[in-house]
Amino acid sequence: MKRVAITTLGCKTNQFESAAMAEQLEKAGYSVVPFSEPADIYVVNSCTVTARTDAETRRLIRRARRLNPEARIVATGCYAQVAPGELERMPEVDSVLGNREKQDIAQLLQTGGNRVSDIAREQVADPLALSSFSEHTRAFLQAQNGCDAFCAYCIVPYARGRSRSVSLDDMLAGVANLAANGYQEVVLTGIHLGAYGLDLTPRSSLTELVRAIDAERLVARLRIGSVEPNEVGDDLISLMARSEIICPHLHLPLQSGSDTVLARMGRRYTTAFFRELMEKIHSSLPDAFIGADVIAGFPGETREEFQETLNLVRDLPFSDLHVFPYSRRNGTRAADMPDQVASQVIKERAQRLRDAADGKRSLFLERFMGRELRVLVQRHDSRSGFCRGLARNYLTVAFPGDAGMENREIGVRVEQRGATTDLAGVGVG
Repeated sequence: MKRVAITTLGCKTNQFESAAMAEQLEKAGYSVVPFSEPADIYVVNSCTVTARTDAETRRLIRRARRLNPEARIVATGCYAQVAPGELERMPEVDSVLGNREKQDIAQLLQTGGNRVSDIAREQVADPLALSSFSEHTRAFLQAQNGCDAFCAYCIVPYARGRSRSVSLDDMLAGVANLAANGYQEVVLTGIHLGAYGLDLTPRSSLTELVRAIDAERLVARLRIGSVEPNEVGDDLISLMARSEIICPHLHLPLQSGSDTVLARMGRRYTTAFFRELMEKIHSSLPDAFIGADVIAGFPGETREEFQETLNLVRDLPFSDLHVFPYSRRNGTRAADMPDQVASQVIKERAQRLRDAADGKRSLFLERFMGRELRVLVQRHDSRSGFCRGLARNYLTVAFPGDAGMENREIGVRVEQRGATTDLAGVGVG
């Protein structure tokens, strides 16, 4: 039995696809082992959002070669899709496969060679089949792939192709199947999730998909992945507020708090719109975890524009931020823009945003002291006697418990900040 190891960079869609490839390979007779162990085949599922992620892909490829000089090294994912030649020229790489080729990974590992199809020609969402995850409590489900936005800093539309959605019936069947296999939470994922359904006939929407899952109560907990701010409508917020299964958690790619920077980025909203949206969400879902992406040092960002972003972050009820130092990415409009910001300035601005994010997260956590949260137990540590799990509003919580609590939702009274988790408390049933 050949041993294959898979490592994944990037988004939840890539994580979903790695899990699906692993399942496909196991069914084909391979033994899937951790990437840190000796293997006959190493698969690096790459990301290409920034030049740094490209470099990380190359580092992992070289690491795989060191782990087993005789192994076969396969590069796939978004970096392989947009720049196959760069990877083919690496002496450590034996095969380069595009994103579409993940569908046939077991067959292509047999035939060998390089194969990267034209992703721009793909018109139908054809997600990989997946019935199980290594984590036995939560599962990702791909609802949509591709993106038509072409923001100035982003290479993803070239790596993933046009926006295309999984049919509503297939999505409902997918959620039901995961729930039947014991998963208590399903996370809807997509490259541009808010565009779900716009390409279907009849036309649909993310809100209609979520409403259908909610109406049939197909799973105990439903979580929505990252959604563009201008695609979070009043109907979706209202649905989340009254639902018993939709987790109060939204992730919004803000990217900048300056209208002039947003315009240069090609983003389709203003800071005034974003501020009003945050106020609506916070009013309807006061305990919701609201995360956001912010880019520090976009080309031309002045001191004043950065301060506008910092002020907006400080003003709004965020629970946390993902801060990305701008990284020049060849093939994007931003790479050729004038007034590229110095790397040291980018680093300093990113740190100031992270400091602001730490303050926001701390304030959010303090709100739950003495309160009860419903926690999905992900694992029990027999040595410490503690369970660790995820609250509906995306906070990690630890509490004393036993192995029989795994994959169950337990009420936990929060008593303090956790040492290795956000919060710690005691189970109350």
